[in-house]
Amino acid sequence: MKHYVKLNLYLSILVLALVFLGCKDEQASKDTRSSEYYSENHRPQFHFTPEANWMNDPNGMFYYDGKYHLFYQYYPDSTVWGPMHWGHAESGNLVHWEHLPIGLYPDSIGCIFSGGAIVDTDNTSKLGTANKPPIIATFTHHDFVGEKAKSNDFQKQSIAYSLDGGYEWTKYKGNPVIPNREKIKDFRDPKVVWHADSQKWILVLAAYDRVKFYSSTNLIDWQFLSDYAIAGDNRLWECPDLFPMRVEGSDETKWVLIVSIQKEAPNGGTGTSYFVGEFDGKQFICDIKDQKWLDYGTDNYAFVTWNNVPKEDGRILGIGWMSNWQYAQIVPTEKWRSTMTLARELQLIKKDLNYELYSSPVKEFTALRDKTTSFNQMHISEEQILEGAFDPCQSEYLITVNLKETTAESFGVKFQNDIGEYFTIDFKSKEGKMYVDRRHSSKTKFNADFYKNIHTAPINFNKEQLDIRIIMDASSAEIFIDNGAVSFTSIFFPSKAFDTVRLMAENGTVHVVDAKTYSLKGIWN
Repeated sequence: MKHYVKLNLYLSILVLALVFLGCKDEQASKDTRSSEYYSENHRPQFHFTPEANWMNDPNGMFYYDGKYHLFYQYYPDSTVWGPMHWGHAESGNLVHWEHLPIGLYPDSIGCIFSGGAIVDTDNTSKLGTANKPPIIATFTHHDFVGEKAKSNDFQKQSIAYSLDGGYEWTKYKGNPVIPNREKIKDFRDPKVVWHADSQKWILVLAAYDRVKFYSSTNLIDWQFLSDYAIAGDNRLWECPDLFPMRVEGSDETKWVLIVSIQKEAPNGGTGTSYFVGEFDGKQFICDIKDQKWLDYGTDNYAFVTWNNVPKEDGRILGIGWMSNWQYAQIVPTEKWRSTMTLARELQLIKKDLNYELYSSPVKEFTALRDKTTSFNQMHISEEQILEGAFDPCQSEYLITVNLKETTAESFGVKFQNDIGEYFTIDFKSKEGKMYVDRRHSSKTKFNADFYKNIHTAPINFNKEQLDIRIIMDASSAEIFIDNGAVSFTSIFFPSKAFDTVRLMAENGTVHVVDAKTYSLKGIWN
């Protein structure tokens, strides 16, 4: 018996030792993964990217039970576009993201194209209960077989529902809920909003060169309402979004219609535009004279907003796909492909008789700020290097320029490395423009459209000062002028990370009133 007890004691000690060693090995493995995780060349450190493979449009975004859910177009088998799934991630603060299992898979009707999701709080669909309200996803079923057969009705609108807050999904047995009776080749991207005055759900979708509006009381049975289009416009419209917004500083409410356009954006290729007007439950009437642009850069597409943001929060929050269909499938990343913009807050500003949609990073982003480097007032006639406790490609820059005391014909910021690659942002008051130049950001030119032109955005110089905010990640710049009056998103792929930042001026002096840099913490460690 004593020998048996001793044997058991020895075995227990051995098991504990093995467990301890195993835990150490597992921890060592975790530490190794942590140090290597998301460290590939060009991998963003504080923007959302998939762990691997292809990603494009954000989809199905909603807030529920303390979490912001982000679905996205995803092809898990390649780094180029293929049969679409809905990838899935969630965040408690719109900054740190947790990868989750795929949300929606292709089925016998087709693969899963873009769409939205809403929280059916009152269970109008009868797909849940009062205690367990369903999350309803609206999406496009895309039938590749039908497309190959040239039937032109290969895109239809369907729904799925979740009873556990958006993690497990059941596709509705009566899909599709909106068939493609007109046989429109490009008939997709449904997004739903509640219209309080009519007490109905409103669905907006893209139908080639226009959007179509539908209404429903139960999210299942839909009635066509109207179209909205630009007379004479034959561009392809995608990823529409519709929502009411309060005009800042007033009690006025307007309706905003966001539409992504497949070509002829301000700097070529794809871009996200918007219209401001009235929606009476049946049709949209635009108040602004012309279509406007949410972002002047080449790399903010398919921008859409989150549903069910708490009323006490009150913000309109959205995110876009940081790429352009001119080159999205051939950018020089290997394991993963594509990035989302930072989550942004939208604000509707009335200027004289016009309305403008401002876009800026959500306030939660500032939690990533780490070490601060402040600079005294500067009068720069040629150039000045900014030095401090920051990585030029993982930092935020706040620069205020006194326009009344600035005489330079051109002033701006240059990011560069020691092998001659650089990325510049220039301001020219006489031309009323900002110029963003990535043509020399890499010695390897992977696509002619990517490196062909200098890009521009209109800037108002008729004021006392210009506020410039630049957020640099490993392969992107997000630029916000005057608190989001102009936003500009651009990606780049230098052979080596930019390691020097210079403020520049030509033919005169730029008066920098204030400048700060913040080093930014990564979100994946």
